[in-house]
Amino acid sequence: MKIAIFGQYYQNDTRPIIKDIFVFFNSNNVELVIEESFLKILYEEEIVKKEYKTFATYKDLNSSFDLLISIGGDGTILRAITYVRNSGIPIIGVNAGRLGFLAKVQKENIETFLQLILDKNYTVSKRTLLSIESNPKNDEIKEINFALNEISVSRKDTTSMITVETYLNGEYLTSYWADGLIISTPTGSTGYSLSCGGPVLTPDVKSFVITPIAPHNLNARPLVIPDKTEIVLKVSGREAHYLVSLDSRIATMNNETILTIKKTPFKINMVEIQDETFLKTLRNKLLWGMDKRN
Repeated sequence: MKIAIFGQYYQNDTRPIIKDIFVFFNSNNVELVIEESFLKILYEEEIVKKEYKTFATYKDLNSSFDLLISIGGDGTILRAITYVRNSGIPIIGVNAGRLGFLAKVQKENIETFLQLILDKNYTVSKRTLLSIESNPKNDEIKEINFALNEISVSRKDTTSMITVETYLNGEYLTSYWADGLIISTPTGSTGYSLSCGGPVLTPDVKSFVITPIAPHNLNARPLVIPDKTEIVLKVSGREAHYLVSLDSRIATMNNETILTIKKTPFKINMVEIQDETFLKTLRNKLLWGMDKRN
């Protein structure tokens, strides 16, 4: 078995998790390939001493890998997908962060989880992504132009709202007067969109969600649309620029730039462990069923 490791170091919180993962896989003769910057930190912190092969870009990962393990929180997984891209390598997240809808495996269950990985006792959930193109072209989103959670537009260098002229499959929808607008995948529906009042979608739903951020027109509400929809946005405002966010990556756009957002031709394979399902995560993280009447 060949596994790629990507992660972030959270001082003492992460140290025991990292040690457990390395000790287990080394004792079971699993080939480990570590992200270059992460391995450097592990050497500096003296968490590992053995020499390992490394990867630095998505070009270093291919179909010879059985799995990529992300150690951190949901943000770490969002960075990990920029390495995996369209390679098809399944991703599993070990949660060393806080909320964790994507990084489902808790550190308390790490030994059980590692054995399941070794036995390949898991399923794969295919997750839809969003892609973006701009006219005129913008170099900041030229190469990594996709997002697993959401693509959003928001104001920059101003407290004034922006206007987001929105079209669906060429037909005018509306112009949102707001702080911004979120286009979310089902995976991202439990993230930024949820915090702005958007609905929760199960990962297998073939839909996107359009969620305004603090809209001035109070009758503007989140809208669920088919994921085959092509979305075109034209943003204007008092300032010359606005921001586009692709998960955790941010680019600056000139006003009047035309953005085209649609489903990517590839999907990300997320590993699902039987005892850590989406519905169980939803109950635990959102505290559903915690009412004493249940």
